Amino acid sequence: MEQLAINGGTPVRENKIFYGRQWITDEDVAAVGKVLKGDYITCGPSVAALEQKLCEVTGARYAVAVSNGTAALHCAAIAAGIGDGDEVITTPLTFAASANCALYVGARPVFADVDPKTYNIDPESIEAHITDRTKAIVAVDFTGQAVEHDRILEICRKYDLTYIVDAAHAIGTRYNNTPEGSIGDMTCFSFHPVKTVTSGEGGAITTDDPDLYRKLRLASQHGIVKDPAGFENESPDGIWYYEMQTIGFNYRMTDFQAALLISQLSRLGEFSARRKEIVKRYNEAFAGIPGIIVQREIPESDTTRHLYIIRLDSGILKCTRREFFDAMSAENVQCQVHYIPVYFFPYYQRLGYERGLCPIAEEIYEGIMSIPLYPMMSDEDVNDVIHAVTKVTEWYRK
Repeated sequence: MEQLAINGGTPVRENKIFYGRQWITDEDVAAVGKVLKGDYITCGPSVAALEQKLCEVTGARYAVAVSNGTAALHCAAIAAGIGDGDEVITTPLTFAASANCALYVGARPVFADVDPKTYNIDPESIEAHITDRTKAIVAVDFTGQAVEHDRILEICRKYDLTYIVDAAHAIGTRYNNTPEGSIGDMTCFSFHPVKTVTSGEGGAITTDDPDLYRKLRLASQHGIVKDPAGFENESPDGIWYYEMQTIGFNYRMTDFQAALLISQLSRLGEFSARRKEIVKRYNEAFAGIPGIIVQREIPESDTTRHLYIIRLDSGILKCTRREFFDAMSAENVQCQVHYIPVYFFPYYQRLGYERGLCPIAEEIYEGIMSIPLYPMMSDEDVNDVIHAVTKVTEWYRK
């Protein structure tokens, strides 16, 4: 048995590898440089070109580019008409923005539990939490795997709820051969650097509904209309004229961010294929390791995985998650934890949320960590990660 690096042994690798990172090429840099040297670095044609590209990628009729994924969720909540006294059902195993978007508009997040094998929100738990105040469901494609869209759509239609898909992890994923982005009433994306494609910071909302599209535009751009076709005043004074028709926010994306994302999207197929190769290698390697539980996938989801999560089996391992995490770091494989259940945070505790709301999600959280997964990883990198997980698991096995 190999001595752990944390105990004085030799690390698996010399240089630290992290759970995620962007892949920027000379073509990406050139695309951004071209915009920076042009006439428009914001409010220009590149954003419109990006929105058209996102429609092509997702199959959606409309796309609205925004400054980040949180802005996308906020705009979706506004467009859905969610407000004071309403409830929005979501998962606790997510980044806080999936729930915070309800708070932004005066509504109350309600947390449904997750499936113990897929870690995605459980449709049965969703339905059990519906009340006469429920307005919408925010379902998160956790790690990139599609949720059970068909079952959730049935629930939304049955109770007349707006279906918002938080696909921040899931650009490139397909559900029953339909791309994420054209399934829910609105779908929200994030383009943070560790996501499959990036614009630095950035986000987008897609929809097929023209009324929702108009509301998303207003929400993300100060509530201001510059297009004469949208004016309430039929006689604008001149080409400089614009109207503020509702309260909105400055959630615009810059043109150079849009140019970067257009360039990145041209390689989405390559990124997706490489992520799938690494996931397949991990699944094969970890399937036979006692002490490691692998996230399961539903057959309907053709997943472009954003995160690869291993779960420690406390019945087989004699270490805490922190001890395993620190041992991996000493081997120069830096993991992360996704996510602390949202209602664990002090802010939510002060709002009256208590631990124990979603026992399955809480149990899963206690043993999960994300290991490195990104397209730039070499086969040697992948082997090093597998070696580190195997080495640490063997050391701590009872």
